[in-house]
Amino acid sequence: MTQELTSPSPAPQAPGTGRGPGWWRDAVIYQVYVRSFADSDGDGIGDLRGARERLPYLKDLGVDAVWLTPFYASPQADGGYDVADYRAVDPLFGTLQDADDLIRTAHDLGLRVIVDIVPNHTSDRHPWFQDPELSRQRYLFRPGKGESGELPPNDWESVFGGPAWTRTDRGDWYLHLFAPEQPDLNWDNPEVHTEFEAIMRFWLDLGVDGFRVDVAHGMIKAPGLPDIGHGAQAQLIGAQVLPFFDQDGVHAIHRAWRRLLDGYGDAHGRQVIGVAEAWAPTAERLALYVRPDELHQAFNFQFLNAPWQSDALRSVIDASLAATASVGAPTTWVLSNHDVVRHTTRLGGSLARARAATLLMLALPGSAYLYQGEELGLPEVTDLPDEVRQDPAFFRGGRATGAAGPGTDTESAPDGVAAAGGQDGFRDGCRVPLPWSGALPPYGFGPGGSWLPQPADWGGLTVAAQTGDPASTLELYRAALDLRRRLPGLGDGPMTWAPAPDGVLAFTRPGLLCTVNTLGHDVGLPAPGTPLLSSAPVTVDDATGRLPGDSCTWWAI
Repeated sequence: MTQELTSPSPAPQAPGTGRGPGWWRDAVIYQVYVRSFADSDGDGIGDLRGARERLPYLKDLGVDAVWLTPFYASPQADGGYDVADYRAVDPLFGTLQDADDLIRTAHDLGLRVIVDIVPNHTSDRHPWFQDPELSRQRYLFRPGKGESGELPPNDWESVFGGPAWTRTDRGDWYLHLFAPEQPDLNWDNPEVHTEFEAIMRFWLDLGVDGFRVDVAHGMIKAPGLPDIGHGAQAQLIGAQVLPFFDQDGVHAIHRAWRRLLDGYGDAHGRQVIGVAEAWAPTAERLALYVRPDELHQAFNFQFLNAPWQSDALRSVIDASLAATASVGAPTTWVLSNHDVVRHTTRLGGSLARARAATLLMLALPGSAYLYQGEELGLPEVTDLPDEVRQDPAFFRGGRATGAAGPGTDTESAPDGVAAAGGQDGFRDGCRVPLPWSGALPPYGFGPGGSWLPQPADWGGLTVAAQTGDPASTLELYRAALDLRRRLPGLGDGPMTWAPAPDGVLAFTRPGLLCTVNTLGHDVGLPAPGTPLLSSAPVTVDDATGRLPGDSCTWWAI
């Protein structure tokens, strides 16, 4: 099924290195959930051509790179994270030529492109799994327990609910840490290593600038596949090392990939990167994924999980910066993605807090990831009818009687994160297609409808409605990203905490002071300088600044 370009051509050149060595160290990277970003053909599903047509919007927003969720050939049992052919584009999303066109257009606009790679598992429709002999070599099959092997090999649970094992017609069992349609690969087999290095080279040759490694903590399992002896295992992800997650052996894989990426980049005069989606119990263990000979970045889920409290935020920031500094890597910051409740809802349903959290994030040293629609202040959609929901965890969790449909993804957050303001702890609510323009659904998403229904009251949240309104969340993001780019001290640079009243964070960057009031009421403090940007109106009277509740302000000093 692997596709070929209709008009083969040399790989497009990535943008220049920009603001110093290691473009990723201070980059702002925008996540495009392809299915929900923009639809070009009217089938209600976002696609590569639609994403390409909207790239000028991202350029105007002020981001440095785009991360695309999977668009590979897939039965769509899990929103494309069940890959049947890593070198082909699924017809839902277009063609390989569309991918090539998108990469070229992005580079022409000065944007880099990162794509997902899914190495922990494939689709059960992958040719390897379809071959009875190859499947036993390249996936994790085990005999069952019990008198006739009728019991699973161990007590591991799927992240999506239920057992992590499915029995075959032969009577043995295969491991799937996610949906049954996503069998886990056997990374003890050298052929698996060889294949994924070839897949990376294929996309690098097409011009991509890096890979977001899905479930980067999951490829290696503990020897003997021991029992865990604990139920509700999804709640343990990110809280402790598990026999199927965050095993030390994954680091040998990442070291090999770093050699590949650096070698390819050196040979082609480009900087290409790897980004780990890794859940680890501590900042120190997460930092292992970004040692100098491993990947370039790792998502900082500890920051995403932090409550809206000054002491908690400061603790997470300190731990994150210390851990990454110990290995010479930049820290990444993220507030929302396609697996967790949107932070406008997660932070108490408060747009004021969401805006303040964003300015805090963009003032911190390192790199930041934005999830599509957060720049519009979109809330989580929490009233989706059961008949339209498509997260496989919804069906695996026994809350519905239908079969899992297309439109869902692979790595769910720990339950406490997913459920905080969401709909039964599931993820469809953060994946509702974007509103671009107009007063009624589908709000310019495409010429047809949208694969998940959009709320009837989103007309005021569209890109068109917010553009040019200085009080809008979209214009706040544009202003913040513009200042971040123009101020030499932001991004990958030093940071120092400053004295502040209880409930307030204050820290300096070269030429700038950031204050964050996490309280629900105004707080006064000596005005440190001239306000540059604030998430809420700030006043200065007789050298005293009044910080609104749940706000963040950048001051020129």
